[in-house]
Amino acid sequence: CGVVSSLSDDDLMRHLAPLRNLIHVEDQKENKLVTLCDMCCNTLKQTNLRIKEKKDDLETLNLFMDRENDYKGTVKIYHFLEFLRDEIGFDYIKKLVKNPLKNMKIMPYYGCMMLRPREVAIDDAEEPTILSDLLNSLGAEVIDNPFKIECCGSYHTIENKDIVRNRSYRITNYATSRGAEAMVLSCPLCKFNLDFRGKEAEKIYQGYKQIPIYYYTQLIAIALGLDQEICNFDEHIVDPTLLLKKKGVCTE
Repeated sequence: CGVVSSLSDDDLMRHLAPLRNLIHVEDQKENKLVTLCDMCCNTLKQTNLRIKEKKDDLETLNLFMDRENDYKGTVKIYHFLEFLRDEIGFDYIKKLVKNPLKNMKIMPYYGCMMLRPREVAIDDAEEPTILSDLLNSLGAEVIDNPFKIECCGSYHTIENKDIVRNRSYRITNYATSRGAEAMVLSCPLCKFNLDFRGKEAEKIYQGYKQIPIYYYTQLIAIALGLDQEICNFDEHIVDPTLLLKKKGVCTE
């Protein structure tokens, strides 16, 4: 996708990779692109927005595409959550639920990339509800947390792990103090930081116990009665299946 595009004014060439993906969509005679990843969505939307607002930039970028057709600017980009909300509807999803997430107290975590900058956000940057609305449709009990829109530490996880451990602890510990038994998110990097670095934080902060971190797609799969094996729970650091079994949501 070209993640992450520079926010400086002279970053035009950094938009080549996302633009190439948008061209491929048009080549397939489609006008919608759905992505699961917050960062991919953010990058693609920022590129799409820039070239629609600055036609000269689009002309310049098209000149660098020797083997591709020119981009016409017809593609609309959706985050999968956004697509579920706007094109399918959470009320409809609620009707499909076979295995409600009853009695599961879950805190939604949004992080940065789906909410900032405002021009490409899929929800309100200060008071987002899209994950809460999804959880409600799946039958879970939503636990709010003022840290739900705070940054997890992002790429600092490579060069400054202490910062990320501290932020992961701060976010998840407050969730636990509010009664949350788990968290749900949509960003792969946020998941790594909160799950992996959060588990490391147990060795630093006395009495702290990490809670399971779910992808929203995993909870959708469980609630719709799909096979648990497709969720790849074995790739998590904190076992997400224990809570599901405790609540009687799954028995495997």
